[in-house]
Amino acid sequence: MPDKVWVKHYDPGVHESLEYPDFPLTTFLAKSAERFPQHVCLEYQGQELSYAQVLDSSRRLAAGLLQLGLTQGDAVGLMLPNTPEFGIAYYGILFAGAIVVPLNPVFPYAELKEQCRRAHVKAVIVETERGDIAQRLKQEGFCQSLLLVQNDSNGILQVEKEVYSFQQMIQIDSVFDLPVIPDQKAIAVYQFSGGTTGTPKVIQASHRNLVANTLQFKEWLMNLHEGQEHFLAAIPLTHVYGMVIALNVGIASGAALHLIREGRDTEKIVQTIQSCSISFFPAVPAIFHSINLHPEVRAGKIDLHSIKACISGSAPLPEEVRKEFERLTGGSLVEGYGLSEAPTATHCNPILGERRNHSIGLPLPDVDCRLLPLTGYPDGEGELLIKSPQVMEGYLENAKETAATIVDGWLHTGDIARMDAEGYFALVGRKKELIKVGGFQVWPNEVEEVVRRFPGVLDVAVKGIPDLAKGEKVAAWIVTREGSELDTEKLIAFCRNELVHYKVPKEIKILTTLPRSAVGKVLKHQLK
Repeated sequence: MPDKVWVKHYDPGVHESLEYPDFPLTTFLAKSAERFPQHVCLEYQGQELSYAQVLDSSRRLAAGLLQLGLTQGDAVGLMLPNTPEFGIAYYGILFAGAIVVPLNPVFPYAELKEQCRRAHVKAVIVETERGDIAQRLKQEGFCQSLLLVQNDSNGILQVEKEVYSFQQMIQIDSVFDLPVIPDQKAIAVYQFSGGTTGTPKVIQASHRNLVANTLQFKEWLMNLHEGQEHFLAAIPLTHVYGMVIALNVGIASGAALHLIREGRDTEKIVQTIQSCSISFFPAVPAIFHSINLHPEVRAGKIDLHSIKACISGSAPLPEEVRKEFERLTGGSLVEGYGLSEAPTATHCNPILGERRNHSIGLPLPDVDCRLLPLTGYPDGEGELLIKSPQVMEGYLENAKETAATIVDGWLHTGDIARMDAEGYFALVGRKKELIKVGGFQVWPNEVEEVVRRFPGVLDVAVKGIPDLAKGEKVAAWIVTREGSELDTEKLIAFCRNELVHYKVPKEIKILTTLPRSAVGKVLKHQLK
């Protein structure tokens, strides 16, 4: 592959290579608080916290966590929606030298307990609305203590045994000295992923990984001005995409980060863009599509022209969605690509330059790529391999899978891609059967196992099918047992009780038999 031919297509001012300072992720918050102490850091439903306030609360929380007995390298579950407490807790955990474990609060108990078990979580920070789930995690030994985000803490720090008030903890005075992170390869975040082979894994993202990707993407957004921008967080901060591009890049830029609790609340999103003069936000195609369809936006009654740029990721961006969004806002909407094993962005179309349809764009600064030829694929196509400073440190307690995924420093993504003469990359398929629904990963075998447990189901095959809003959706082809009549509504209700919402099949088709090869393998490409 020619040497970095893509660099010549970078926007003016974007450098091919960057300097990566030897500091922890928390330094971004400390530096922005020093430069812009009274600027708004986090805004939520009209409540504003300055950079100085967020820094102070985060450091107090860190001291409180240490007083509870946590030590460097302990894992703390962060089970919060997009609220100011998430940002405070995120940096507070890191200031304590502990590891952030993002836990999506909408996940069912079965998934949360498995994540806590795999990550060896010691404490969980959670809202009282999900306190019952968190209490069960503690009672069954999947964590040792809880911090409750309460509407009214009544001035009490310890609510009950091993249960503490988050609000009181960030107000207490402490003489604890916060630890110095000795090595930037120290782990900052445990992120969950199916990896590239389908088995659930815990990704170890170091301070170095996350600092690098924050600076890479900040460089890509060179037309934004430090201390003056307004970012929007409409995708979950528990997802590495939102965590890095909205939270980390926003804080490193001294931006005001406006938090949306529910990403499907299009009304709240468009009103926030207008009232807060949002200039940048990352999202998935479904959110941009919903904005395009909002009647007041279409009628020109809501003005979105404060937007300078947006990035779309986690699913293919339809050309018609991009063009309509740019027409309505006057800003740039560019498609990018990344994966949890290189948290989080590795490619992106230029903000000002040519944005190519059906392309994930150009590798970011200091991202090297090559295509590994594979049998059965045309010349010019191959598995996308990446070497860059944001590539994970490895999978937790899984040296075998780490060695299979990172070979001689090259991350094997499992995605099949091609590159044109100018260095623009495009995805043409997936080496595995991973389904990507609006930015989330779904493995067919997990859904199939649940569906098979439903009475009357004899056989099932699950795969992703195209969806304009979310890129892909889950579909299930089912063979019923003789004499059984499948109630699809009851089946879907059953799945909703066992799986998080985006894993629930959105289409169900009944067959008399599944197509299989001579050796009994289901031929999923024949399922239409």
